[in-house]
This record gives sequence, C-alpha cells and structure tokens, in this order.
Amino acid sequence: MKEKFIPLSIPNFNGKELEYVTNVVKDAWVSTGGAEIQKFEEVFAKYVKTDLACAVQSGTAGLHLAMILAGVTYGDEVIVPALTFIAAVNPVKYCGAEPVFMDCNDFLCLDVNKLEEFIKEECDFIDDKLINKKSHRHIKAVVAVHIFGNMVDMDSLITLGKQYNFKIIEDATEALGTYEKSTGKFAGTIGDFGVYSFNGNKIITTGGGGMLVANNPDDVKHAKYLSTQAKDDLVYFVHNEIGYNYRMTNLQAALGLAQFEQLEEFIKIKEINYNKYLDAGLNLLPFDKNIRSNRWFYSLVTDKRDELIKYMNENQIQTRPIWKLINTLKPYLNAQSYKIERAKKYYDHIVNIPCSTNLTDKEIERVIKTIKNFDEAK
Repeated sequence: MKEKFIPLSIPNFNGKELEYVTNVVKDAWVSTGGAEIQKFEEVFAKYVKTDLACAVQSGTAGLHLAMILAGVTYGDEVIVPALTFIAAVNPVKYCGAEPVFMDCNDFLCLDVNKLEEFIKEECDFIDDKLINKKSHRHIKAVVAVHIFGNMVDMDSLITLGKQYNFKIIEDATEALGTYEKSTGKFAGTIGDFGVYSFNGNKIITTGGGGMLVANNPDDVKHAKYLSTQAKDDLVYFVHNEIGYNYRMTNLQAALGLAQFEQLEEFIKIKEINYNKYLDAGLNLLPFDKNIRSNRWFYSLVTDKRDELIKYMNENQIQTRPIWKLINTLKPYLNAQSYKIERAKKYYDHIVNIPCSTNLTDKEIERVIKTIKNFDEAK
C-alpha cells in the first residue's frame, strides 16, 4: 500500500475560517471593500505594534509599493540579497532601478558586515547620496529579507542606513511573529517599511495577500491610496497619481482574521516540531538565539542535496532545495554582485523538509526515519 504524501508546507484551517468566510459571502461583500479588511489591518497593526497597516493582494505588491514610497525610481540602485525568492528583487525592476546583489550570513540573511565593506570600498558618499563607483548610480534603498523566520542584523543595518542616507525595506514575508528578544520589536517594524505575505505556504494565509507597514503613518495612508487605483473622488473617478489594483479583498481578510487568531499557537507548534527533528539528530541550521523566531522553514544541511530530494520524493515526502541564487538567473546575469560566497555554499547544501503546523507525530517520525535511511544507504 502506497504511503500518504507528506507535503512541505500547507495551510492549517482548524479555526473559524469557514465561519468568517461564510459570513462575508452571505453579506455579498467579497471584493476590495468591506469591513473585514479594515478589521484585519487594525488587528495586525496592534499585534506588530505599529500605528497603521495596509492590506494588499500579495507580498510582492507590498514590496512594489514600498519601493515607490521609498522614492526608488529609474536609474537608482537597490541592494538586495542573492539568496532569496525572486519576488524580493523583481519590484526593483518594476521601478526602473537596478539591483546590486549581496551575500548572506550563516543565518541565510543579508550579510550586513559585507554590505558595510561594499559601501566603504565600492561607493562614495557625495551630497548626502550613496553613489556606486562602478555604475555611478544612487543607491536608494536596501531590501532586508528575513529568511525562513530568522532576522537580518537590523541594529547594524539601521546604523548604516542613517550614516549613508538609504531607506530600509524589510521583507518580512517569511517572518511574521519573529521579534528581537532585547527590544521586543517585530521583524518588519524596525526599518522604514515592512512587508508581510499570506501566501498559501506561509505561517498564516489568506490564500494570497500581504500587509505593508511603515514607521511613518503617512506612508501607510499613501500606500492605501495607491493600492486602490489612487482614487481622489470615489463618485466622479478622479485619479491624480498612477495607482494599482493592489488592495486585499474582503474575502481574503475574513480568512486572515481567522488565521491570525491562531498565529501564536502556530509558532509554538513550529518550535515543537523543529525541536523534534533536532532531538532526532537531524542536522538543521539553527535560528538566531537573539530573536524569537517563527521558525517558518526548517533547513537540513546535507552534502547530497539532489540525491536526498529525489529519495524523499520517491518515498512520498516533499522537500525542496533553497532558491537558485537570483544573480545567476537570466534576468539578472548582468547585474552587479559583491563577493557572493556563503550563499553559494548554502545553495548547494540546504534541503527544506516538511514543516506544516498540522504535521502529526507519526508523519514527523516518518520524515526522520526516511532521512536516516537515506544517510545509512549512502
């Protein structure tokens, strides 16, 4: 008898999702207006301790709006990590700017020490602008992606941002609920802008969707305006800026509210399951001890990445490699990169293993046993 398939990361709908979504459907208010959107924004903002939040259609939409609000435009440059999902980088190009790729640290997040080295060796600071010596472009912002629930060294990055006058856009799409232990500040709330994702594989989901926050409430208000096609007059269709169809739907927000009620429980489950894997002797990358991580994804370190992925698939267990480095992808082959070293190593040796919050003990045991059987066979 064929064993049941164990997916990598799927939603957990054990709360009031059906009730809340059904109520919205009954009210027939399912699109980009409705009370649930505002309610979701308010609940979210209170949780992460910001004044306002703007619900959008995706994390990518949120990042694009953050770029616009940060003033990124044609001819500018933005520092981005090489090791991330491509959605963290594409919005740079949407704005007509160019990415410069940076290496990662041992928590897979952007290496701020190497960024500082790049600034000192490869840039000039002229008239309050950070200028890339090679391209002569203005470096307007840095995208700090908090990978798999870890956090970029935000204290050091904030110091650099103030010193060299660039904006910091936190991509917290994988780090909802992660915070610094010393300050209690949540990932996404420390830089100028923070963006979250509620894609189907995230710790909570709205099917698709995202959220944008900022340290200036006026930026969030502007984001809401831009995300609804920049409507200045709702009756006579006056639009004074280029806007976007980026607003979250009421249906998504209803789902998000039910999911949000379970967030802290999901984080507890993530930690428990991660420790079960560790206690079984699996070689997982650690999470930074200075943060409370949501432990979104678990990273197994192996010298036989592709063979392990194939073996797990044959045994009905979904795993995946880490993303192919963005600077090696066709759209970005001509972009500037700076000393990409650790990212190459981790790309070759990381396999993400099942981490859903509805994994059973039996399924976890099967994942462990299958990995150990592979190791013994090899």
